[in-house]
Parts: sequence; C-alpha cells; structure tokens
Amino acid sequence: MRKMKKKFAIVNLDCANCAAKMELAINKIEGVERAVVSFMAQKLTLVADDDRFDEIVGLAEKACQKVEPDCYFER
Repeated sequence: MRKMKKKFAIVNLDCANCAAKMELAINKIEGVERAVVSFMAQKLTLVADDDRFDEIVGLAEKACQKVEPDCYFER
C-alpha cells in the first residue's frame, strides 16, 4: 500500500499536553502509519494510506477538535 506524507499547520493549538493527546489519538486512526504533532512548530506531520488520505486528514482534524474544539488544520 502506498503512503503519502504531508505537513499541516495546526491553528489554535494552545498547549503541549493537548498536542500530545492529539498525537496519540491520530496515531490510533486506521490507515495512519505515523503522526507527529509538534507544539513548538504548531504542525502535524502525517504519514498515512495514500488512497484514503483525505478521509484520514478529516478524521485527524476531528480527533484534534475533541481535545481543543476551536483547533483546525490549515490546508
């Protein structure tokens, strides 16, 4: 299965603890090979299945919003 890697700016990411919770939640999504949330850089680096990438990005954004409701990805 082909993988795609992309970086997204995370808007309204307010604390390092929240970033860690988001990273754990995203890594549990089926099809995610690796997700790294950097609080310092305010970025998500996502490696996931190429054929479901857009769906996985949507699920990752929802997972982040469970931690911080006003958080979103800049695409």
